Amino acid sequence: MAPNIFVGKDCRWDVNDSQGTAALNKGHLALLKEKIMRNLIFSMLLGANVLAIAGTALADESDHKESRGVLSIAVFGDSPYGNNDADTAQFLATPAFIKSINDDSDVSLVLHVGDIHSGKQTCSLGYNQSIYDMWKAFKSPVVYTPGDNEWTDCNKSKEGGLDPLVNLGYVRDTFFATPGHAIAVDKPVLSQSQHYDPNYPKDAEYVENVMWEQSNVVFVTLNVPGGSNNDEDNWYGIDRTQPQTDEILNRTGADLRWLDKAFALAKASHAKAMVIQLQADMWDLDGNQPSHIGAYRQFIDSIALHTTNFGKPVLLLNGDSHGYRSDNPLLKGAPCVTEKIGSQSTEVACTNDAYNNQPNGYSVKNFHRITVHGSNSVDNPNMEWLKLNVDRDDSDDHASASSFGPFSWKRMVQALPPKPKP
Repeated sequence: MAPNIFVGKDCRWDVNDSQGTAALNKGHLALLKEKIMRNLIFSMLLGANVLAIAGTALADESDHKESRGVLSIAVFGDSPYGNNDADTAQFLATPAFIKSINDDSDVSLVLHVGDIHSGKQTCSLGYNQSIYDMWKAFKSPVVYTPGDNEWTDCNKSKEGGLDPLVNLGYVRDTFFATPGHAIAVDKPVLSQSQHYDPNYPKDAEYVENVMWEQSNVVFVTLNVPGGSNNDEDNWYGIDRTQPQTDEILNRTGADLRWLDKAFALAKASHAKAMVIQLQADMWDLDGNQPSHIGAYRQFIDSIALHTTNFGKPVLLLNGDSHGYRSDNPLLKGAPCVTEKIGSQSTEVACTNDAYNNQPNGYSVKNFHRITVHGSNSVDNPNMEWLKLNVDRDDSDDHASASSFGPFSWKRMVQALPPKPKP
């Protein structure tokens, strides 16, 4: 396909043909040409011909929801949760939760940062399929990255004492059966399974690692599970086995190489910002010693170095620790807000500096992190999604409690229906 041809779902335009583009305003035409050049850069950087998917990707970019210059994204994770297999309150409330997102006409993309059930519920292929079936009701594409509860922690007795690698296979079979495509509503993305470094052929296994460019922002997902120190907690509570050692080594290497490519793309395409989506809260001690999050340092080091060199806003979206938090853990003493215990809708200043949990000399001002609210607890029993807006015309990289660079956000709390009387 010639690079000056734009192919949409129902149309075909030559961008140099005045008749073919007469209906487009100058802004849209410039946007189309810009996206074509970006996809050429994708092709050069990733070593594969991505022009075949460029047409649909460009069609997404010119969607009316983004014509105002703002992309709206619904972000959530650690949901639905239950205190045991019999606790289905959030599961049963999920269709209404999905409807609350669908009813927001601004939203054109949904991100799930991992954990589709709690650590007290059994892992199974059937459960995964039930979540996938519910997600098909979304009216926007869904991009999902796995959490620890659906694979690494499946070895724990409360989750069934099952094989983590088998359960990662279940996740891939269910949610990533069509590599390079989002869930619910088709959206082309670049999957590491199709665009891996041939020097590292095992990277092709990581179909869940994807990237795409939208609204002049590069998005990348990484399979980095929380809770277990990057899967360093020994499976089944016994001595380390070779399959677990291999799992950690192979996935970590694949993640870091995929992150390298994402930042290379962002720099080469002159993206104005980046978004990193993963599950782990890499700064959350969760009552443990600092050594229990030590295995995340290699990811944090890479993010810190790349973000510094990129020089533009980089936003990290994660879940795992369940309480909403907005901060910059790569800058000592940076402002931070979190949800107030006992009052989910109220935000207060943090009482701890996450930087101190990974105090490795970072000083990265163009970075920000949002931990999305998740889980069902006595203190904060409601479900919640984050409405994240990306304004392609906003270049201010100053961070506030609810904005950073081209990003601004608002928490959307959804009250659970009352439990039925026994």
